[in-house]
Amino acid sequence: AVPELSSNGYLLIGASGGLNQQRTGISDAVVVARILNATLVVPELDHNSYWKDDSDFVDIFDVNWFISYLAKDVTIVKRVPDKFMRSMEKPPYTMRVPRKSPPEYYLDQVLPILQRRSVLQLTKFDYRLANNIDDELQKLRCRTNYHALRFTKPIQELGQKLVSRMRAMAKHFIAVHLRFEPDMLAFSGCYFGGGDKERYELGEIRKRWETLTDVDADGERRRGRCPLTPHEVGLTLRALGFANDTYIYVASGEIYGGEETLRPLRDLFPNFYTKEMLAEEELKHFFPFSSRLAAIDYIVSDESDVFVTNNNGNMAKILAGRRRYMGHKRTIRPNTKRLGPLMMERDHMDWDTFARKVKTFHKGFMGEPDEMRPGRGEFHEYPYSCICERPLGDVDKKRDDPRSEQRNLGLRGISKEEELISGAKEA
Repeated sequence: AVPELSSNGYLLIGASGGLNQQRTGISDAVVVARILNATLVVPELDHNSYWKDDSDFVDIFDVNWFISYLAKDVTIVKRVPDKFMRSMEKPPYTMRVPRKSPPEYYLDQVLPILQRRSVLQLTKFDYRLANNIDDELQKLRCRTNYHALRFTKPIQELGQKLVSRMRAMAKHFIAVHLRFEPDMLAFSGCYFGGGDKERYELGEIRKRWETLTDVDADGERRRGRCPLTPHEVGLTLRALGFANDTYIYVASGEIYGGEETLRPLRDLFPNFYTKEMLAEEELKHFFPFSSRLAAIDYIVSDESDVFVTNNNGNMAKILAGRRRYMGHKRTIRPNTKRLGPLMMERDHMDWDTFARKVKTFHKGFMGEPDEMRPGRGEFHEYPYSCICERPLGDVDKKRDDPRSEQRNLGLRGISKEEELISGAKEA
């Protein structure tokens, strides 16, 4: 790290969005501070997004751990020294960099301003750094995201309590992350089967965004741009071989339609639990803070045997990447381009046909370790630069040993359909 007295200046960051979007912004901010040889001020969190959460960094993350863990990489301070701020002739310069800017952009366009003004504020900081950057910088991203960003003790303890309560009921459980909030559904422009009432309600919400145009709901579904409904998630899991005695933990915010929307999923999986069901009293002081509630869901989802999403949003990507990085735990994300049209036609086929198609369409979407080639996809979802590779010779030797067949499956990921379904039923 460059000492504070000899750095190029102080870097202020405004991380935008909800918890997981902010997490990507914070991880990238540390890397940008390193690129600029700047002193990073603990990032500010967005209080004005859809989530309307006024939590600060210190309310969600262990700020002292964050600063100390990264001390050899980047100098981080809690605030710009008052003495320095009073000596400034002008307020901090504010700018917004283009999305996914390469390091060269920061060196050419941002560094001169930082050196001239000494304090620079970057706003709306989410996905503002390119996916493909030098391996050493990628590793700093991983040190930040997977090690330095540690939740506060109250959040961590309650999250682990919920994990223990799930484990006390079942040896294995699935975590299902449902993004099905009214605003999110309205923004998508999709139709979810709720008739005229749904079309009117979501249409009214959609008017909040003046730039949105009318879209063809069926066309959006066929193009794979719509999240699966809770019922469709349940049907997909049953088609993949998960039995109705499987225990599931549902991580979600407000569900459009409430219990009526969730009932089909609950009917398919009666062993259905949420954080509110597992810890209603202990959660009460978290209720006003959506990001802290999301952090609890994050912990339980990360600890689950299988993590399933109904969308490909920020939490889905961040957790998929973490589960790969931390030793590979299965993450099932929806192949919406194939499942969308299939769900529209499911009433015109028998169950065996539907299940066979789901299994076929989900090949490559089951969280296999090697389902995506390095360098493809978003880095936060596929952090290959940070994952150690087992020497190929060692794998080949074990592969030749018939006694280690099961161990090989564990190393390489279950690839045969029969083994997948068998493992799913066991889970």
